[in-house]
Amino acid sequence: MSRSETTKTVLVAGAANLILAITKLIAGLLAGSSAMLAESAHSVADTLNQGFLFTSLQRSERPPDRRHPFGYGNERYFWSLLAAFGIFVAGAGFSIFEGILTMTGHGGTGTTVWLAYAVLALGALLEGTSWIRAFYQAHKETRDNGRDIVDHVRRSPDVTFKTALFEDTAAMIGLALAAGGLALRQITGSEFWDGLASVLIGLLLVVLAFGIGRESMGLLIGQAADPAAQRDIRAEILRTPGVTGVDELLTMHFGPDQILVAAKVNFSDDISADQAEDVAGEIDRRLRERLPIVRHVFLDPTQRTVPQGIDRVIKNSSG
Repeated sequence: MSRSETTKTVLVAGAANLILAITKLIAGLLAGSSAMLAESAHSVADTLNQGFLFTSLQRSERPPDRRHPFGYGNERYFWSLLAAFGIFVAGAGFSIFEGILTMTGHGGTGTTVWLAYAVLALGALLEGTSWIRAFYQAHKETRDNGRDIVDHVRRSPDVTFKTALFEDTAAMIGLALAAGGLALRQITGSEFWDGLASVLIGLLLVVLAFGIGRESMGLLIGQAADPAAQRDIRAEILRTPGVTGVDELLTMHFGPDQILVAAKVNFSDDISADQAEDVAGEIDRRLRERLPIVRHVFLDPTQRTVPQGIDRVIKNSSG
């Protein structure tokens, strides 16, 4: 994953959402539209979340220290989890509440509907630009790994990028729902449709918050590398001269661009302690060349008879 590309994606999305949060609020009040107010809450939540995500990018780049020997990469997942909580509370909660009030006849009134349509058009332009930026990043990264975009997004551990992409996609759907609610309100003269659009926007944000939260939680508690990466790691270890098998392979993400590898490796019976050190170094080199995100490698020998010193040499093989 490219940190600079993700930072650009987050900044573009944040700028677009900040402008839209203000304009949607004004248009919603003047038009008396709960759907527009829901969209304003949506943009406010997204703006706050982009701030969380930008903070995560800055803090996760701090170098390792004594208390955090593997660095701070997992902070991205913590801040993404906060972003999911912000979407749920600031966006979904307000949207559903406002929509229910309108559907039960307690919504606001307004006549400046044309302004709401103008803001929705502006929103489509700005959110579309932000969405294209996130889509461009996904497309650029797929050129390097040979996956299609859907598979890449599904398997990517870069939750910051995925959050920005999912938020922009939800924003485009929300704009369509708000426009539909306004149009049906004008056609039928009933506030029900405007309120229903607001509720649907809120439910959309609930789904978004749940998806981001689940992704972040899984990585925060130590998610393994995806199966394809694990197969590549196992294959590289087995191809190393002096290795006869891999009894157990464990991997864990420390941020989107760092993986720890721990493996129980079966060495040839006739290997010496000095040779074991060379084999361990070769495995480390092969893994880093094949998968640059591999940052730490720990090997545990599983020979029937372990030569003196080999256990110490191999277990301490780490980048």
